[in-house]
Amino acid sequence: MNIEIQNVTKEIKGHLILNAINLELHSGKIYGLRGKNGAGKTVLMKLLCGLTFPTAGRIIIDNEELGKDFSFPRSIGALIETPGFIENYSAWKNLQSLAAIKNIAKKKEMEQLMLTFGLDPKDKKKVKKYSLGMRQKLGIIMAIFENPELIILDEPLNALDEQTKKIVLELLKMYSKQGSLILIASHDKEELDFLADEIIEISGGEIINTAVSKEVVK
Repeated sequence: MNIEIQNVTKEIKGHLILNAINLELHSGKIYGLRGKNGAGKTVLMKLLCGLTFPTAGRIIIDNEELGKDFSFPRSIGALIETPGFIENYSAWKNLQSLAAIKNIAKKKEMEQLMLTFGLDPKDKKKVKKYSLGMRQKLGIIMAIFENPELIILDEPLNALDEQTKKIVLELLKMYSKQGSLILIASHDKEELDFLADEIIEISGGEIINTAVSKEVVK
């Protein structure tokens, strides 16, 4: 998968959120998105998901224009802001409901991924009773369990214990090696430097710097 973001500008209620963004993103790489709150990171991620559309400019995915040739990327997993759960369902039923749409993920793979994150597929507890950390784990699982070509994660390490953070980092490295294009926003500089092949810094709705991660250089 190749993504070209061409002079993308986004205004919301007359307020300029993104200003003439230009980026190229490619399969098999992990891109770290760094910036302060309000810099435009989340809006950029929503644009790539097809959840909102540019005021000006184009997003080209594999030579087709998002929002014109298709409404959403064809193979995508995303965790942006609050995960979209069916609150009265268990974690397993939430996964089953999502899996039924595309019929890609296999039951054993879904069960194994839940166990990897310390969630019991047989647990009948409703998601509305989950702790913040458990909700974050389920949100990440729902984003990656179908092995999508494009993975977009907004602050995925929030509320996670150290062991789970390591699991997430290892899984994302694995998906990248398998060819997924991954875009991840995080306030944790060390973890982003460790994970990303390239760091994209955004401020005031503009890309102020792109650089190969120091960890990759080492």
